[in-house]
Amino acid sequence: MSSVVRFSRQSHRPGPEEPEPAIIDSHHFRSVYQPIVSPTHQKLVGYEALTRVIHNQQSVSPVDLFKAASDRGQLAELDRHLLSLHLDSFSAALSPVWLFLNIEPHTCVTDDSPLDHLIGLCRKNGLAPDRVVLELVETATDDPGRLMEFIHRARSYGFQIAIDDFGQGDSNFERLWLINPMIVKLDRTLLVNAEKNSRARLLLESLVRMIRESGSLVLLEGIENGTQARIALDTEADLLQGFLFAHPGHIEQDSRSKAERRLQAVVTDSREWSLQDSQDQGDYLKLLRYEILDACHEMMRGLPFRQVCQRLLQINGVKRCFLLDHNGVQQGNLAHTPTGDQTGRFNPLYQSAGASWAHREYFRNALERPNHVNSSRPYVALPDARRTITLSTGLRIPDGQHVLCVDIHPDEVFAGKMVFPTTL
Repeated sequence: MSSVVRFSRQSHRPGPEEPEPAIIDSHHFRSVYQPIVSPTHQKLVGYEALTRVIHNQQSVSPVDLFKAASDRGQLAELDRHLLSLHLDSFSAALSPVWLFLNIEPHTCVTDDSPLDHLIGLCRKNGLAPDRVVLELVETATDDPGRLMEFIHRARSYGFQIAIDDFGQGDSNFERLWLINPMIVKLDRTLLVNAEKNSRARLLLESLVRMIRESGSLVLLEGIENGTQARIALDTEADLLQGFLFAHPGHIEQDSRSKAERRLQAVVTDSREWSLQDSQDQGDYLKLLRYEILDACHEMMRGLPFRQVCQRLLQINGVKRCFLLDHNGVQQGNLAHTPTGDQTGRFNPLYQSAGASWAHREYFRNALERPNHVNSSRPYVALPDARRTITLSTGLRIPDGQHVLCVDIHPDEVFAGKMVFPTTL
């Protein structure tokens, strides 16, 4: 997790006439390193260098440290000092792993000295640049042209580029595609929100997929418990980081082994949970299929539509049933659960008898795949503006060929993790 702080243009002002004491002389700094792991390889693949700071025998947060340095005009000096500390404390003799270094964007656009300084440190410590990942906060900068020059020059020496804290503040995809980083680190708040809200989880999965398809690896940081780890694994993120695997500390072989053992335990637990979920979801789909086909048989015997839908409406997640004729025109109004009753809430779309749904995917599915219970892709349904999946199947009743449709709110089924197959 980055200790870099965003600053406005006004915050980078010259120091006062009486120079402030140098921060690097008045504070005690110590480098610590947090493991970064690959769930696919089930091993440690890198460390992020972080800083622990003491001033007057009190801990100082990185946020306060960088703000004080900015106020005193000592930001570049502090950045150089921390880079020196991190590289001097990192053993190049370790097994091949990446070293992730936070770079304050403002210092990158002043001149070429920050990069020259970094290259000299790598040579001094016997560390090839391609083992160093430079983390830049994905935020607006006063001089994007100079920042891109820094990135291109850093790449020419072999340094890898990562965007840090993507998903908060000024993050946008235009700069993401322009920078074209090897790794995108997603801000931890995305994962925390995904743990609390199924819609946020779906958005996180979509974001990870989009970034990976654009050509960058995705790192999810801030993983602190098993639930967050399962969410991270479900997104198929490439790299993981967090207290669940290891706290920042000294680099030792024992700490490396512990992080890898914890990762393997998380992957094993997630696999077992996935197997159980798969079995439970399979049972749910079998029940749905049975009740839908049974409702079709009862309608074919002439029983009233609302009566045959009662058992279907008792299944978790099922909200509405409706019947279409062979032209896609709805026959009568919806049969719905008590919670789906819109009495007292005006919605002209809920009374939908006679509406034509011939253009909808679920109607076409029933025509194209007869004798199957078909699933639509998720969409926002008109009656309640909620994410919905519609199951549909064709049947012949005394009035002719019809299509039975069943609306489900997938976010209410298995915490929104249910994947409906094309046909049940």
